[in-house]
Amino acid sequence: MQEDQNMITKHYKVAGHVFAVSGKAELFEQMGNYEPFECEGGEPLFSLTIECGVVPEYTEVYPLKKRAGIIYGRTASGNEVFIIVVSTEQEGCLICSKHYREGRIIMAGDIPTHIFELLLIKMYALATAGNDTLVLHAVVVSCEGNGYIFLGPCGAGKSTHARLWLKHIEGTELVNDDHPVVRNGVVYGSPWSPITPCYRNVSYPISGFVRLSPAPYNKIHRISGIEAYLNLYCSDMGRIGDSSIGKNIDECLHQTEDKLAQTIPMWHLECLPDEEAARLCYDTICGI
Repeated sequence: MQEDQNMITKHYKVAGHVFAVSGKAELFEQMGNYEPFECEGGEPLFSLTIECGVVPEYTEVYPLKKRAGIIYGRTASGNEVFIIVVSTEQEGCLICSKHYREGRIIMAGDIPTHIFELLLIKMYALATAGNDTLVLHAVVVSCEGNGYIFLGPCGAGKSTHARLWLKHIEGTELVNDDHPVVRNGVVYGSPWSPITPCYRNVSYPISGFVRLSPAPYNKIHRISGIEAYLNLYCSDMGRIGDSSIGKNIDECLHQTEDKLAQTIPMWHLECLPDEEAARLCYDTICGI
């Protein structure tokens, strides 16, 4: 088969993991957020090709995320496939090889950035799951050389609380707003920061997790054990589901989450969106 001369391949390194992306020039014009992570090459952990085409026939296993419109299934050849559906239309899919070393993203039309980003993040999370790595739905700030990770569901106030730190806690910097990567007790910036654009190729040792909950008061307490583990479990973007198909991935992620829950302190902050909440959190978790 003749190689497509219009295809370009670039390499990126996120949290120490190198991956290769191949696509046409117009694809990379939309990937300015990846430029701080571009590298010369090296042996990639996985390779991903992005192209336009038709979503292949598949057998649905179950909806992965109903609200996001992601379906998990199998193609006729037995490959795992993740399909993004928007308003009943199949906008694109990710087809994965065994062990997640190769992947192909097929877009139904023009390549909208948010669609292929969701699928690329999924590929990264699956390929790195066995390497003590998590992609979290979280917000990260750095302060005094340490990383602090704010957890919670959508609407919990993670981005708001980070902004309060930036405004009121001297020396605070935003690391990532929504999809940081955690590996071996270190938190990394990533190309994926959709809430507030922040594409910094930086890393910090994790000094604490904070689970946020809106409340008409400000109160913080330490949590541990199964409660700490469940907060990480619910924030992990790499899980396929609870079926036997995703068992190996889930077991790898479980081990990483359990290790973090046992070694990194975690707090639960019930709070208002105000300066007092930020200072209470900082004073508590920074040991002042």
